[in-house]
Amino acid sequence: MPQKPSRPPAAAAKRLRNLPSVDEVLRSPFAQQLLEAFSRPRLADAVRLVLAQARKGMIDNTSDPPDVSAESVLKAARLTLEAEENAGIAEVINATGIIVHTGLGRSVLSKQACEALARAASRPCALELDLDSGQRGSRDAHVSTLVCRLTGAAAATVVNNNAAAVALAVNTLAAGKEVVISRGQLVEIGASFRMPDVIRHAGACLVEAGTTNRTRVEDYEKAITPNTALLLWVHTSNYRIVGFSEEVQVEQLVELGKRNGLPVMADLGSGALVDLSRFGVGAEPIAQQIVAAGADIVTFSGDKLLGGPQAGIILGQPDFIARMKKNPLMRVVRVDKLTLAALEATLGLYLDADRALSEIPTLRMIVEPVEKVRERAEALADALSADEDFARFARVSVERGSSQVGGGALPTENIPTWLVALEPLRVSDEELARRLRTSSPPVVARVHRGRVLLDLRTVLPEQMDALREALLRAAG
Repeated sequence: MPQKPSRPPAAAAKRLRNLPSVDEVLRSPFAQQLLEAFSRPRLADAVRLVLAQARKGMIDNTSDPPDVSAESVLKAARLTLEAEENAGIAEVINATGIIVHTGLGRSVLSKQACEALARAASRPCALELDLDSGQRGSRDAHVSTLVCRLTGAAAATVVNNNAAAVALAVNTLAAGKEVVISRGQLVEIGASFRMPDVIRHAGACLVEAGTTNRTRVEDYEKAITPNTALLLWVHTSNYRIVGFSEEVQVEQLVELGKRNGLPVMADLGSGALVDLSRFGVGAEPIAQQIVAAGADIVTFSGDKLLGGPQAGIILGQPDFIARMKKNPLMRVVRVDKLTLAALEATLGLYLDADRALSEIPTLRMIVEPVEKVRERAEALADALSADEDFARFARVSVERGSSQVGGGALPTENIPTWLVALEPLRVSDEELARRLRTSSPPVVARVHRGRVLLDLRTVLPEQMDALREALLRAAG
């Protein structure tokens, strides 16, 4: 027979009589404000959870009972509900100084991309309908036209990320055959996804040429066999080999490919459509340059240096692109209308390079003059220092620092910036960082040698007030 639940001790039973009911709590005047922000069923569930935890604590512990007044219960319920809302893909304030932060969603979309995405999501759109002829068309026709115009490519298509772009191209051009690549370009993309694995899973056989630090044209030439189908050049966008090193340029590989009747594919990884070197940022290969160099296929990401949504862009010769679109794998890796709408709007901004630099958040953060960052840092530091409670909570200073592009791009480049440094006086640096991460909205910052560092280069202008308020709450 099932055992009856044991009765709580007499002292606990006496305390339990003080527990209010859910209805009592919801009828209290303190509940009205929360009922404006949360539905009654959600608030009731949260109150029920808080009361259950209080009940368990009263039974298990002999120490002072918890405060179970309606106000205290509702405060705990509010924290529970706010934690639920922050548990998913919540808005975050990025104060790390890493511009393309993979953990924080990589590139922030432009206003134009967000508006295009919302339109595509909220109403019917001409995704695969040619409005002129009334016939079914290609879903990536608009994006392909734009990217070809921007890069000089003859044809293009789009898939869901750059790893998919590489896999689709290799599978289409070299399934069952050999792909030759330099040993120095066998990159790990991230999260343990490696180029050799992508090639093998695409159905091709990987053939390595040269050494880790030095590869010459003759190394590729020696690796070519009658079974070779593709020469692959990969830009090592997430690391650099320096010192005693040498690599083959795309132009050299194209010439070798022509002599041997082999197509050449160039994977740019993060990809870029504008030259950032004039802003003091290290030179990255520009898609236009690689197309002009004669590569038959060019692949790169849409959500890193391009500043758009996650996507893989494939440029190339029309016959190769046509074969990829007919590949059954294309159905597996194709993009939806939301990605296409956001990508089209992002690419549209590149028709005017100056507009792209000012309106695409990723580019704007990269090229923002350091003195502008300093002005915002000093304004925030002054506001915090002027608050008496915060002044007693932490020492505030402004100092030089460096930001990073992130997202596997420009790994050796440090962009000058200014930091707001907080040295907490009443809690540890880790506790302050935790309070900021669990605020609403969460603030993610750096922790270094007993201080919390805020890099305002990566904080959006419209988030500055929320950042200041989160910092003041953390002090309380």
